[in-house]
Amino acid sequence: MSKTVHVIGAGISGLAAATRLARKGFTVRVHEAMQQAGGRCRSYFDAQTNLVIDNGNHLLLSGNHAARDYARSIGTEAGLVGPAGAEFDFMDLKSNARWNLDLGSGRLPLWLFDAKRRVPDTAISDYLALAPLMWAPTSKLIGDTIPCCGPLYDRLVAPLLLAALNVDPPEGSAGLAGAVVRETLMAGGQACRPLIARDGLSAVLVEPAVELLKRSGPGVQFGHELRSFTAAGDRVGGLNFGGEDVVTVGPDDAVVLAVPPRPAASLLPGLTTPQKYRAIVNAHFAYAPPPGMPALTGVIGGVVEWLFAFPNRLSVTISNGDRLVDAPRDQLAAEIWAEICKVAGITANLPPWQIVRERRATFEATPAQNALRPGPVTQWKNLFLAGDWTDTGLPATIEGSVRSGNRAADLVLARG
Repeated sequence: MSKTVHVIGAGISGLAAATRLARKGFTVRVHEAMQQAGGRCRSYFDAQTNLVIDNGNHLLLSGNHAARDYARSIGTEAGLVGPAGAEFDFMDLKSNARWNLDLGSGRLPLWLFDAKRRVPDTAISDYLALAPLMWAPTSKLIGDTIPCCGPLYDRLVAPLLLAALNVDPPEGSAGLAGAVVRETLMAGGQACRPLIARDGLSAVLVEPAVELLKRSGPGVQFGHELRSFTAAGDRVGGLNFGGEDVVTVGPDDAVVLAVPPRPAASLLPGLTTPQKYRAIVNAHFAYAPPPGMPALTGVIGGVVEWLFAFPNRLSVTISNGDRLVDAPRDQLAAEIWAEICKVAGITANLPPWQIVRERRATFEATPAQNALRPGPVTQWKNLFLAGDWTDTGLPATIEGSVRSGNRAADLVLARG
């Protein structure tokens, strides 16, 4: 009989670990407290817009190798679509200026030497000023590492780091920012091609994984919330799901705990986790984009930060959104729609809309909170942690989630 691994949580990190282990011949049982998989990365039907929308808009880049490998392993990499090259359209709402950032397709950032391909009004020396991020420690602030002003910062660095870290960049961890810049801007255009799950996050990253696990073994058990662990010496010996619902964990079995930090800390007293979080606001509008509109537009100088053009809707993402979580919904929707019309070049009344406000979307990517992220190993020899809030070396991203799941799976494999 194959060894059994119990994965607690069917978010992206849990699914990454589970599918990786299932491919290696393990019997994998996934236990999910909710009635759906995917965590923050999921899609659902919204009656207000009569559309299937994502809980949050997520952008991947071609350099997110772990996430792309995960999609490839479940047969859905083709569902991540984007332009042929690493091109990003931007608009400054205050000046009405528009530009296209073309990073090319090579491994070196040769675009820096072409003034027409750089951010408007920037010189090579501006980009060289980002170099201190490359070797900055995670304990240092971005604001103490690079200049947080000027055209390059306002038009590229700030939008990039705000989206990646979900904090105002000057207060973010320079080490985490450096990891992002190393793997994107400094890796050339081959690492920067934007990719979007055009048919929805669940269709590309979640449902195929759930089906794969169902075909290869017990699959995902929904509505199965873990209440506590039972110890057996230096390992987990049992999983208590409430009442008489107790699952025995054999001597050769393992457990991957892939739940958010709060339930993880509740299940593992003494576990250190981040304590502060930041919100993300997403808005979706049932309006087909005009022909030729870019799939992604960065917006400078407004409430909207990134505008996504899906086949049947326009959606926006606003990071570090604590200031907006209690704003009147109607007023916020009207303000966002006015900016969308300006960026898209359309004149239209407010269509059916939905606003999704995630109050605890990601941990606060500051040096202090980053220092609280635990590694994957616990006090029990057969229990490993996964999640974008663990110490992945990256901010809380899909790429970080998949890497954490892979790492937990590899630690299980290393047990033999």
